[in-house]
Amino acid sequence: MTQTILVVDDDQKVRDSIGGVLRDEGFYVELACNGTEALAKLGRVDPRLVLIDVWMPEMDGIELLERIRSARADLPVIIVSGHGNVETAVRATQLGAVDFIEKPFSIDGLLNSVRRALASSGDEFAAAPAAGGSPLHAGADDGPTVTERTLARSVVGGGHGLHSGVNTGLILHPLPPGSGIRFGRVAGEGQLDAHVDNVDSTGYATTLHRGGMTVRTVEHLMATLHAYGITNLLVKVEGEVPILDGSAVEFCDLVESAGVEEQGVERAAIHIEEEIRINRGEDEFISIAPFDGFKVTYELSYPKPVGDQTYTFVLDGSQSFREQIAPARTFGFVEEIRALERAGLGKGGKLGNFILIGQGGVVNTELRFPEELARHKILDVMGDSYLLGAPIRGAIHARKTGHAANVALMKAVNGRVGL
Repeated sequence: MTQTILVVDDDQKVRDSIGGVLRDEGFYVELACNGTEALAKLGRVDPRLVLIDVWMPEMDGIELLERIRSARADLPVIIVSGHGNVETAVRATQLGAVDFIEKPFSIDGLLNSVRRALASSGDEFAAAPAAGGSPLHAGADDGPTVTERTLARSVVGGGHGLHSGVNTGLILHPLPPGSGIRFGRVAGEGQLDAHVDNVDSTGYATTLHRGGMTVRTVEHLMATLHAYGITNLLVKVEGEVPILDGSAVEFCDLVESAGVEEQGVERAAIHIEEEIRINRGEDEFISIAPFDGFKVTYELSYPKPVGDQTYTFVLDGSQSFREQIAPARTFGFVEEIRALERAGLGKGGKLGNFILIGQGGVVNTELRFPEELARHKILDVMGDSYLLGAPIRGAIHARKTGHAANVALMKAVNGRVGL
């Protein structure tokens, strides 16, 4: 059956243009010039999707979205704006819009958004792959598998970027099986895979970059998606994932508020069959070895007042992560903070979102765990290790290493298993 899409825009040229593109793709298209006409048509036709312009006279797109939600809670709606901003995108998502796109948009950008929206409602119109990265399925056909998962609904969050210091919104959209984890802009086009091939830098945080798009500080969110087994998700953000309180607790809250949806499709996991080890110095290394599950041991060693900390974490469901690892916060030393400031980074660092360590010890907070610093290093390892496009079965052991070593190990794994 031909799917019907309702396009609502007060600009006739825009209506005709979008309608022409969708008809070329085999859709039946209904057009409306304002909210009143759109509501009348909803009473006569049964669209599978509605595209709404934000800026319209008499009844704007947000009001129309609210009225559609009251009448048809399950009908996917895409909001289109010529003056996109984070606040409008967040408001639209909170009201149940499945996507937010900004004019001018390309044909591919429009169709990708339509694909995602229809897939979210169960219509068969496969999502197009994002640019960059490697194949999403990995491992031998007879090897270990995991059930693909996404979120049950879109959710929004927000906060400051640790290094940019800018308020940034965060929107998580469900994706169909086989899509992988992708990052996109809140308002505008462009996506990139959360994949080790797209890692651009590892100084103080993990940054992804491809095709003119950059996303910084992805590791805490990626660790949370790892722990909850989320394999398909679109993360919309402007430049940097918010630092929140320096831990992953609020990301856990965000995932749990949306709900996790099992998608009934199996994905191959990466099974480590022999040890891979990277030595970064005389007393610094990271390795991964065979293990029936996922485990991380981290050995932290700094001069006094920090000293030595060691912690081992076995991922045994999302609750173990939430209790043992997610609360562990980012930490830094007074001299490091000065270096970050000189480099133009760390602008979003507040006394409440990281652990500051001076010559006499921690100066701004009470530790949540005796070995909180080592646990936070495990949080980073979990995030960086989820940049392979598939979950890993293996045991990681790291000593005195950071993001650069984590990514180097994942690239070695990537080359070994042929992802």
